[in-house]
Amino acid sequence: MLLIAGARPNFMKVAPIYAEMKRRPCEFAPKIVHTGQHYDASMSDAFFDDLGMPKPDIHLGVGSASHAVQTAKIMTAFEPVVLEEKPDWVLVVGDVNSTIACALVCAKLGVRVAHVEAGLRSRDRSMPEEINRILTDSISDLLLTTSQDADENLKQEGIPAEKISFVGNVMIDSLMEHLKVAECSTVRKDLAVDDRDYAVLTLHRPSNVDDKDVFAGIIDALVDIAERLPIIFPVHPRTRAKIDEFGFGERIAGANLTLVEPLGYLDFLRLYSGARLVLTDSGGLQEETTVLGIPCLTLRHNTERPITIEIGTNVLVGTDPERIRRAANDALSCENNASAKKPPLWDGHAAGRICDVLLEKFSFA
Repeated sequence: MLLIAGARPNFMKVAPIYAEMKRRPCEFAPKIVHTGQHYDASMSDAFFDDLGMPKPDIHLGVGSASHAVQTAKIMTAFEPVVLEEKPDWVLVVGDVNSTIACALVCAKLGVRVAHVEAGLRSRDRSMPEEINRILTDSISDLLLTTSQDADENLKQEGIPAEKISFVGNVMIDSLMEHLKVAECSTVRKDLAVDDRDYAVLTLHRPSNVDDKDVFAGIIDALVDIAERLPIIFPVHPRTRAKIDEFGFGERIAGANLTLVEPLGYLDFLRLYSGARLVLTDSGGLQEETTVLGIPCLTLRHNTERPITIEIGTNVLVGTDPERIRRAANDALSCENNASAKKPPLWDGHAAGRICDVLLEKFSFA
């Protein structure tokens, strides 16, 4: 069994599956393949350490490139690995370029693919991740879903029901496993927000940071929100480059908005788990804040995780500055909803169910 990890969101999903498989040595012999899509220490190595994962068994080292070049490099590097290892299954997670690249190699070679986090749909094909999701699901042999709406998406696309298994959200396994451990982090004290109300921001999507006017509007809203409480902003490298390119540094420096380098898993978990408000354009934080009952404003016009809006704490606010301000004020005017409902099977045991389903499929191989 090869487990594919390429980017930071993958690591939190692969870690509990790998750990569960290692607890079943008579049934599984997992190997971790790191494609190198996120390849520097701050974006990769620190997460492996924090999650208690061993060094990857195989490192493809593809590095950064355009979508086409990166996907092609992963395929070229991964094909000989599959031919040498001859795995019974390859397990891919999420929706990054590594996901579709490795799935496509396996489909061509006749190797079975299991896709964890299958069936999520934003209905926005301008998102590269949406293309990756759709294509990966269409060529996978086993589709492991986080929510029942994902099952319905797949059935509507013609995927046979016997290929679909609702197992819950494995990223919540990592969250629950490490929440107590993260209490050892000093990040809140280091950033002078211990025992204070504060917000946490993540922002990296091209649709938000590559367009100067859109990015400027978001910053204007953030500056206003920061008058009410400090905002801590771990800055993605591409976002920092755009801040410099557009000359936004002075505007940010004059506000109660603190830019910090990307954080490791435990430090970031400790930081956002104590926040009064989270603003983000990522997918995983919509889920994690739902489980923790933290108000979350998603700075996008759509989400592939509608369950976080339907029964969680997530609010889709887009990029209009006035709408962002109003939503933040509304969230901050309410008591923190720590008793928010958790979606079904977001219980910390998804990895066990994934392994059970794989064993069931093995028996019919």
